Amino acid sequence: MVSAAVPARVAIVGTGIAGAACARALADDGHSVQLFDKARGVGGRMATRRVEWVADDGVVHRASFDHGAPGFTARSPEFVRFVEQAQREGLLARWAPVVAPGSCAPLDGPALWVPAVDMPSLCRALLAGFPVSTSCAVDSLRRGPAGWSVESAGTTVAKGFSDVVVAIPPQQAAPLLQPHLPEWAQSAQALPMLPSWTLMGVTADAQTAPPWDLAWPTQGPFSWIVRNDAKPGRERVPGLAHWVAHASAPWSQTHLELPAAEVQTMLQEALAQRLGHSLSWRYAAVHRWRYASVPRAGASASAMASSRCWSDPALGLGVCGDALGGAGVEGAWTSGRALAADLIDRYSADLASSGLPAPSTR
Repeated sequence: MVSAAVPARVAIVGTGIAGAACARALADDGHSVQLFDKARGVGGRMATRRVEWVADDGVVHRASFDHGAPGFTARSPEFVRFVEQAQREGLLARWAPVVAPGSCAPLDGPALWVPAVDMPSLCRALLAGFPVSTSCAVDSLRRGPAGWSVESAGTTVAKGFSDVVVAIPPQQAAPLLQPHLPEWAQSAQALPMLPSWTLMGVTADAQTAPPWDLAWPTQGPFSWIVRNDAKPGRERVPGLAHWVAHASAPWSQTHLELPAAEVQTMLQEALAQRLGHSLSWRYAAVHRWRYASVPRAGASASAMASSRCWSDPALGLGVCGDALGGAGVEGAWTSGRALAADLIDRYSADLASSGLPAPSTR
């Protein structure tokens, strides 16, 4: 695609797959991007937690848990092409887990894609070489004669942007949108997002662990139970089992505000009950995803939600994410790419109306 004679400079708030896909598409068209995220690293809900725990003999062990998105499928031709190219580049691996009997799979089939190293590694690859400010919670976006500025903790951290892309869960995006487009903020607040408490743990029960890698229970508190060490590229330690168990949205909503320690005890007991025997825990923790996922079906909360992204050319403001593009990693990627395409089309139209000659392509 022909790039604009003067590349746009775009700020992107959020480094999950939506923000990363949008950034890569804009950069591939010759534009400048800078990203901001409140977390310590990129990836958003494509997350992996690394921990250390001490065994009874004093030996320090390390473990990692993909405690966000467990994996994803690819359906649309465009996303399938992206996934297959990422596989050829060694970024993704196909996982065909052994599924527990009686599971009610929420996906089309048991085969999933997972990043080959850890869940954030796909976003890291997409964002390689880009300026990324992590541990930077954006609390305000300001627009003036010189363009957009990004503020964190009341301080301007970057300025001079022609456009801003907000690629975070809609309820978190709403305060950033409110001063500029109150109707967007209201619609963002109304978009449905589902919570999830997630249990991560190591047990010394590998010999008695069930002969499956993944379960989608039909009853009880869990929606996913994953042997994290069964995934491609994840370390399997003899004698140990690494678990990631996602509580269902209804269960999580009911217990959303309980103390983490209480939730952890409840989920550990529920996992032991689901597996049919007590568990010898070596490490355990929980994480609360207040905005974990979007419903896979149901009516949109707003007519605006029928769009894969939101874009206001006059302001230079856009929103993308799975709440607009559809459930899961594919939906978030689709939304980010759609917003990038809207911006690129606008830049091309601006260039054409300016009368400036288009640069030659290479």
